[in-house]
Amino acid sequence: MIVVTAPTGAVGSLVLSGLLAAERPVRVVARDPGRLPAGMRGQVEVVRGSHGDPEVVDRAFAGARAVFWLVPPDARAADPQAAFSGFTRPACAALVRHGVERVVGVSALGAHFAGPAGLVTASLAADRLIASTGVAYRALAMPAFMENLLQQVEAIRAHGEFCSVIETDLRLPTVAAQDVAQAAVRLLLDEGWRGSGNLPVLGPEDLSFREIAAIATEVLGRPVRYRQVSGARFRAVLTGAGMSERMAAATVEMLEAKNAGLDGAEPRTALTASPTTFRSWCAQVLRPAVEGVPGGAGRAVVEGS
Repeated sequence: MIVVTAPTGAVGSLVLSGLLAAERPVRVVARDPGRLPAGMRGQVEVVRGSHGDPEVVDRAFAGARAVFWLVPPDARAADPQAAFSGFTRPACAALVRHGVERVVGVSALGAHFAGPAGLVTASLAADRLIASTGVAYRALAMPAFMENLLQQVEAIRAHGEFCSVIETDLRLPTVAAQDVAQAAVRLLLDEGWRGSGNLPVLGPEDLSFREIAAIATEVLGRPVRYRQVSGARFRAVLTGAGMSERMAAATVEMLEAKNAGLDGAEPRTALTASPTTFRSWCAQVLRPAVEGVPGGAGRAVVEGS
């Protein structure tokens, strides 16, 4: 039995599909089981509720051999520690209580970064919490997700621009949710690994936001430009959209840490590279979203989580 958390999200839904294709027994934890694809509902066990709830994870982890763990984004959380470690702590107790053998989680690059990094610092603390249980744990260490650009579809459609705190010509790795899901499925199906550690998933190339805008311009057939804004300005944008003050501050701190080298320590190798290029993702996902194709908006993923 493999448990999948966040099974209707950008990554979790693809993990669920991959495990079902491999004909493995799967149990999902879902706040709203009705959001599961109709064709999958009869193929999985469903535990209804939040995987941050002690009673829910106690039911979900009973008899499970492996767990796919993803902390859902919570823009309105009181603070990053509550959003990550606070949410994860009940699961850690359930992992021990039920003798779960392996956990694959989605986390962030930056384990060797010396300074504060906001959301990434909080995510890495949650990794350490899981590893402290003694369960075999692999944290898929992510740079920014390509899907983060979906959060700015309206600005791209209306104004032909997107913005962030990231320096315009800083080349960084970026990864597609489908590549992260494939890495997770491989690990969940492999029963031979032990211990705890990170596995970076870095995409096929580093790109600057200037280069990303140029590729988007070509693929979308309309001008797209990138605008770097100050941390204070971006924080105001986030809080204006409903994010709590402390979560907005942590997001900006993460982006400023990326400018300072947060994502640059891990080399791209045959093991850490993944296949989906930004150009292909732009054609498959971003263009339908911008053009308003039904179902084309996909799902955004919180950056660095």
